[in-house]
Amino acid sequence: MPDAVVLRGLTKTFGDTVAVRDLDLVVPQGALYGLIGPNGAGKTTTIRMMLSILLPDRGDLTVLGRRSALEAKDRIGYLPEERGLYKRMRVGQFLTYMARLKSDDGANLRQRIRGWLERVGLAEVEMKRCEELSKGMQQKVQFLAAVMHRPDLIILDEPFAGLDPVNQRLLRDLVREEHERGATVIFSTHVMIHAELLCDHIVMVHRGAKVLDAGIAAIRARAGARSLLFEPLDANADVGALAAVRDIQHVRKDGPIWDLSLAPAADTASVIRAVAAAVPPARIELRRPTLEDVFVDIVSGDVVGGEAATLRAAVRDDDARAEVRR
Repeated sequence: MPDAVVLRGLTKTFGDTVAVRDLDLVVPQGALYGLIGPNGAGKTTTIRMMLSILLPDRGDLTVLGRRSALEAKDRIGYLPEERGLYKRMRVGQFLTYMARLKSDDGANLRQRIRGWLERVGLAEVEMKRCEELSKGMQQKVQFLAAVMHRPDLIILDEPFAGLDPVNQRLLRDLVREEHERGATVIFSTHVMIHAELLCDHIVMVHRGAKVLDAGIAAIRARAGARSLLFEPLDANADVGALAAVRDIQHVRKDGPIWDLSLAPAADTASVIRAVAAAVPPARIELRRPTLEDVFVDIVSGDVVGGEAATLRAAVRDDDARAEVRR
């Protein structure tokens, strides 16, 4: 079975700017890949080369076994970063048109469109013009246009932009459903928590170059725990004793939870026993590095001064994090 996408040595420049540099990537069929990195890292340029919207300056690629995505366009669903609704078209008319462009013109097409609209909470908008919809509604309609012909390969560029946390969760569920039916899914995002919640494999890019290409499980396995999340059994307990526990470097309060940072070579089992002995716990949990932490560590050689905080802000979405905490 050929891989869904293969990129070899892909490079693209715009004037003096190298947008993508010698990129190698293999995406197996049926995979769910996250292409992550801050804005300007080269994600959208990479996707546009996959889809033959842009041609690389050098390098080779295949998509669904073809030398060009144009040769397999009916088997591909694409949600671009820049939204492309026909604003004066009515929603049902737009989705019908997009389906027919993908050679999907079955007798039950209108019924399926209505079913999809109901699935995303838009049953009442079929006869509305696209320009009458909110940005979040438009985003959901364009997602439907990308997937309702049941493509073998789905490529989503910043799919969660413009969605509130509830609709972000809905879209994640829909992406999982498409993956479970057998579609290969690649989606790009600068908000790394979205990839952490959804993907089974991560490709990180920074300044046009790939800096990580690994499965989520492998990333988590090699990223050791950095802290303990501790909640005392008695909310009024004096947690000052925790600072004296061996291999606890810092104690910081975060709402009702205490974050206990660990020394690099700490024996976590011993520390957990000592913490529990010092202050009776309601909860002790290992906190492993997030993808955000991993990314900043990897590119730390390119970060100076206060740039680390700026870089973290560029790959963070407070709404998504609030949803996870809930």
